[in-house]
Amino acid sequence: MTMTEHLELVSENRSFGGWHRRYRHRSRALDCEMIFSIYLPPQAEGERVPLLWWLSGLTCTDENFMQKAGAHRVAAELGIAIVCPDTSPRGTDLPGEHDDYDFGSGAGFYVNATRAPWKKHYRMYDYVAEELPSVVRQHFPVNGRESISGHSMGGHGALVMALRRPGHYRSVSAFSPVVNPSESPWGQKAFSAYLGEDRGSWTQYDTCELVARGASSQALFIDQGDADNFLNEQLMPERLEAVCAKHDHPLTLRRQPGYDHSYFFIATFIEEHLRYHAKRLQKR
Repeated sequence: MTMTEHLELVSENRSFGGWHRRYRHRSRALDCEMIFSIYLPPQAEGERVPLLWWLSGLTCTDENFMQKAGAHRVAAELGIAIVCPDTSPRGTDLPGEHDDYDFGSGAGFYVNATRAPWKKHYRMYDYVAEELPSVVRQHFPVNGRESISGHSMGGHGALVMALRRPGHYRSVSAFSPVVNPSESPWGQKAFSAYLGEDRGSWTQYDTCELVARGASSQALFIDQGDADNFLNEQLMPERLEAVCAKHDHPLTLRRQPGYDHSYFFIATFIEEHLRYHAKRLQKR
């Protein structure tokens, strides 16, 4: 990332004394233009602040969390910036890219695709882990302390990012994550197209597999609604519970009675997640 690279301001809104802004930039990792959102708390006007990455789920863009989660008030109080990337490359118009809600547009699954035609653009792991953080560090007053969270497909992405990058994130949490995508219909559809039929290549993007092989000892904090209509077929949190118990991996998994897969669920518990991250982000 060089100082000559450019961010275009798309929109901005004052929020709880801070600023919610959306920016467009040219991504080299994805070979297309991308938009991301950032919330800068009031404290960012006078000092560098810690950062929470939020990864969204299927069909979402950078806007869903910022508009629906109700996170700005608490982030402003705690002095935490939040960055929301988009969930896939945009504007590439590959064959079949827009046909299904759970594949292609809005469904990058935070992997680096290795199969044509997806490998040219669908490199969301590199984008979120390397390229966009470089952009953020260059342009915004962040202090280098980072945590990560997400929902559904984004919960999968957050857990995988944290487990594969030991020591990088101060903390990780998730709402309704896809914890064993190698065995879920969503994951199998995406992985077979993006990565090919060799299931061995899938394990690097599977939370259960990463825990089983001891990729990291990062503590995991998860909220899961017990009325989630994707619970049994796609999310399967009991699989993560079992592998964490077997390998003595630290896990807090809270089943929340009556809650579904929606942003009503996220909005109910986001304050607890933000305070969980703040305790770890504020440590020197």
